[in-house]
Amino acid sequence: MANGKIGVSTKDLFPIIKKFLYSDHDIFLREIVSNAVDASQKLKVIAQRGEYNGDVSDLKVRVKVDKDAKTITVSDNGIGMTREEVEKYINQIAFSGAEEFLEKHKDDAATIIGHFGMGFYSAFMVSDKVEILTKSYKEGAQAVRWQCTGDPEYTLDDDNRDERGTDIIMHISEEEKEFLDEKKIEDLLNKYCKFLPIPIVYGKKKEWKDGKYVDTDADNVINDTEPAWTKKPASLKDEDYEKFYRQLYPMAEEPLFHIHLNVDYPFTLTGILYFPKIKNNVELSRNKIQLYCNQVFVTDSVEGIVPDFLTLLHGVIDSPDIPLNVSRSYLQSDSNVKKIASHITKKVADQLEDIFKNDRATFEQKWDDLKIFIQYGLLTDEKFAERAQKFMLFKNIDGKYYTLDEYKELIKANQTDKDGTLVYLYANNKDAQYSASETAKQKGYDVLLMDGQLDTPVMNQFEQKWEKSRFSRVDADVIDKLIPKENANELQLTTHQKSELEETFRAELPTIEKTNFNVSVEALGASAMPVLITQNEWMRRMKEMSQIQGGMMSFYGEMPDTFNIVVNADHPLVANILANEESANKEQLAPIYSDIEASEARKNELNKAKEGKKDEEIPQADKDALADVEKKLNELSTKRVSIISQFAHTQKQISQLIDLALLQNGMLSGEKLAQFVKRSIDLMK
Repeated sequence: MANGKIGVSTKDLFPIIKKFLYSDHDIFLREIVSNAVDASQKLKVIAQRGEYNGDVSDLKVRVKVDKDAKTITVSDNGIGMTREEVEKYINQIAFSGAEEFLEKHKDDAATIIGHFGMGFYSAFMVSDKVEILTKSYKEGAQAVRWQCTGDPEYTLDDDNRDERGTDIIMHISEEEKEFLDEKKIEDLLNKYCKFLPIPIVYGKKKEWKDGKYVDTDADNVINDTEPAWTKKPASLKDEDYEKFYRQLYPMAEEPLFHIHLNVDYPFTLTGILYFPKIKNNVELSRNKIQLYCNQVFVTDSVEGIVPDFLTLLHGVIDSPDIPLNVSRSYLQSDSNVKKIASHITKKVADQLEDIFKNDRATFEQKWDDLKIFIQYGLLTDEKFAERAQKFMLFKNIDGKYYTLDEYKELIKANQTDKDGTLVYLYANNKDAQYSASETAKQKGYDVLLMDGQLDTPVMNQFEQKWEKSRFSRVDADVIDKLIPKENANELQLTTHQKSELEETFRAELPTIEKTNFNVSVEALGASAMPVLITQNEWMRRMKEMSQIQGGMMSFYGEMPDTFNIVVNADHPLVANILANEESANKEQLAPIYSDIEASEARKNELNKAKEGKKDEEIPQADKDALADVEKKLNELSTKRVSIISQFAHTQKQISQLIDLALLQNGMLSGEKLAQFVKRSIDLMK
């Protein structure tokens, strides 16, 4: 029997391991099983070199839970260790400057594990005592038993073990007794060890017999030792990729397609990434990529490790250059991880471009599912955005697809305004904006369908990057103002006529909660609708962005919606309403206009007299006179509006035209809709 102290010149090692890895304390099982797998693989290598002639055909790692003994045992029949090797690899954690390092990094013990391969000592996170029972493969080797209770003291004795290999026996502490639950250990093995290259046996397979599950004689191997990503792409068929996807995500919908990564320079990288069907909920699709190091699970929380948009993909990435480390912050800062992330971005872009070039029809067919992924990459990763220009698509309301360059070529002749700005018209609700879209199409314009969750920020980005280009929703204004030309229609109304027409329609505007209406009169042509509803592009876009970004943008989200009621003075129905209004109110309004004209003249005279004078230099009489004139003008205006409003209340056609416009925009419901239906019937009598 031998006693000794572990070769570390500080007593702080075990408390650091327990304290700083506590949040990820289930990592111990991965570390211990991985060590057992390493021992098995090393024996394979030695046998291949002819340095060992024993049987290596049945290498396995076995995991056993004993609730009564309160132990977890991980056993392998691999390379084993001699007494000298136990002394070297287990007892002597005597790295150069170990004490200095521990002091320097005591706030991040995860770094210790990552740098020095101290995975074995993670067993002390959950154990009061750890035993190693081991025998080397070497001829004539003596088995030994090492024991330690979580401090630098240990014992090392000879043992009578006959078979080569190693047992790690962990005596689970009272506060960690949850790890004695067999289902808990099964879940951890499935999480961390599902694809290790040596069979991991956990108990026996079960079968249903006499109303219950009973053990069979067959070992329960929980892992796939040759997962699809470790094989050459040429050896796999589509059904193999689909089967592997089912292994990873049993309940998920079938993916669109996959990318098989197989890189050996400038670093080693394998893996399979799947494009899932993504609709409009980005968050629910995150954290589906699993990172591995030589088939050992590292993490499935990949934000900050791979570019943000890649977190929407599913699948596996495996590289020996990914540090086997429990600290995400360490992974995020690792230079190899950054290089790998950059390479994966390039590979994803290359694959998308290849699919687009080689099978555009399929690419277009899957575009609606791919769109949010590509847009997210375009918004968050500059390098991907550059490459995505080649396969980013626009879809118009007729269901036709165009690349960015193709669409620009399609519309530049007809949709360039008088100032040389190229105007991209779009609808974000094909049905709600149907009428406006049809009006645009009658002008020979094309209308995009931009109904995705990220379309608004994508449009904002394009407007910032593209010269003399802007996006306008097709109902943001009357079509002739969305793309103004030199030969625009001019309004053929006097100032009084325009004002009276505005007041006539303003008098019949509905009251809708958190909604404001403005009225304007335009010359849209006799064939255009009599009344249209538009909404300012900038303000509406700010409200949409507030739903995505929140924060400071939430201010816009709280503001009421503002719509423009555009009255088409050229339409016969509107012209008839104006004619009737003028006929009904001419006698009453004539003297009011005369008084207004005289009052405006007097106001101008008084204001002119004020020019160049300080307030104290203006006679009080002039100040009083100006106040009286302004008061009279307000009274005359109120009287004028009252006369026009009284007329408007008698004209059912006005409310009918407004309601038709509201109905066309999905803004008429409840009592207002019922009133519209009743009025429609009355007008047909």
